[in-house]
Amino acid sequence: MAGPVPGALAHRYAALPPPLRVALAALRLEVLLGDPRDAANPYSLPALAAPALAGAAGSAASAGSAGVGEGAGWSGRAGALLTAAGLGQVRAADQRVRALRPLLRRDLALGRAAVAWGGPGVPPPAGRVRGRAGESSPVSSPVPAALLGPAALVAAAGGVLRQAALAVAGRGSGEPALRQWQPVLAAAFADLLACESLTCVALRRPAAPAPAPGTGSGSGVGVGLLGAVAGYVVPTVLADVLAQLGLVLAECGHGPAGTGGGMLAKLTGDLPLAGVDAAGAAYWQARLAGALPALAGEEPRTAHRGPVPAFFRLADPPAPAAGVAAAGEQGDGHTPDGHEPDRHEPDGHEPGGHEPGGDGVGGDDRVVLSGLLRAGAARADGGDGGDTGGAALGALARRLLTEQRALRRPCRTAGADPGAVAARALADRQALLWLAAAVLGVREAADDGRGLFLGGTHWALLALTGIAGRLGVPLPGPAPDPRAPVWAELAGRVRRGVDCDVYATRLLW
Repeated sequence: MAGPVPGALAHRYAALPPPLRVALAALRLEVLLGDPRDAANPYSLPALAAPALAGAAGSAASAGSAGVGEGAGWSGRAGALLTAAGLGQVRAADQRVRALRPLLRRDLALGRAAVAWGGPGVPPPAGRVRGRAGESSPVSSPVPAALLGPAALVAAAGGVLRQAALAVAGRGSGEPALRQWQPVLAAAFADLLACESLTCVALRRPAAPAPAPGTGSGSGVGVGLLGAVAGYVVPTVLADVLAQLGLVLAECGHGPAGTGGGMLAKLTGDLPLAGVDAAGAAYWQARLAGALPALAGEEPRTAHRGPVPAFFRLADPPAPAAGVAAAGEQGDGHTPDGHEPDRHEPDGHEPGGHEPGGDGVGGDDRVVLSGLLRAGAARADGGDGGDTGGAALGALARRLLTEQRALRRPCRTAGADPGAVAARALADRQALLWLAAAVLGVREAADDGRGLFLGGTHWALLALTGIAGRLGVPLPGPAPDPRAPVWAELAGRVRRGVDCDVYATRLLW
């Protein structure tokens, strides 16, 4: 399909539109799922959050099936939905997750089974060990193993955030006491966007070997440093977000018996099954602790030159998934996602952001992300003198860059014992700095003159302020408070029926 009508459809679907095939697959899936408010619908929010269904999911997992999606019930339900929606034709990892968003935001357990789905006729993955959910996804799934849980968690947490924002925005004018939660929800929104930015960047990177202890490269679970960082930092940060959302929902009278409270209770119960609980995060933290020398690598001297690398440009066509360029190419020379295979990007990078001839393992991840942290500080500092938000963002980015450089020496000497408390603490700090780098890269790439919220400084400044607080890094000085404009964006989205994602996707229901 080509022409102005399909193009207009994709642009109406989201502020950052996907390929048409992806938008149509997502819309078909949302239609199949039905009205989320209809209690008679088995895929409605009340039905999915029902205690009976939650108990059935837990018993299925504990009776010999160690993870979500392994039981015939969950994988069968997910597979039937995705086959009917045509999701098997979407092979790029970031676009597969994007097309799955209607399901992911409704239920974490069913959502993770969907993310792990490899296609019609592909058996569900084998059993896994608690905390190692990322090591057992089917090889035919386009989503890298370590990112299955984080991708599903980001969307499911966004669904709970939407319920909390609806409660506060709908009653805030009549109940002034609820207005105190607006800044809290704004910060939660910024944290969620930060975690999704990191996950999207990792999904847009070609799969690479996981870091071997002490080196940051070598064979592993098919994910580089970026995937390991996401596997640790996303559930860690979102655990705090979910705790805050629980307080807000309780203050608004939405307990476990209500839709919002029930969604949160179900999501919390599903965290261990999806490998995104404290045990799952600790597993990836240990892997990062063994890769500290790679995490502490230096940024290149040329990091501030040229356009933003391709994997930060979320509006660009996706990079081909492994094997797609050869096996999935269509007769017109395009892959099923609508992009041309085996082409270099205009900035001289290969699709997905590799420099031509790069090795595709941890080192490349390290160089690009550390460089973006430096570049974000330099570019924000060089902006319009009247842009107080940009100046504050640049100053904070430079402060975080100083922290990253200060950690290089201890990281290079602490990798011998990844189980040591000091090594795990350093891994935590480095992961947060990589999260900040992803925020800077995604924000800068979205600042393309169209006035997109994602390209503005408010959410990025609020997200980096939260990261600095977790690191215990003092803020560089007075800065405009970004919470009011971020809350205004969130409240406007829930009123207009727009999702809480980085793409600003319109909701069907």
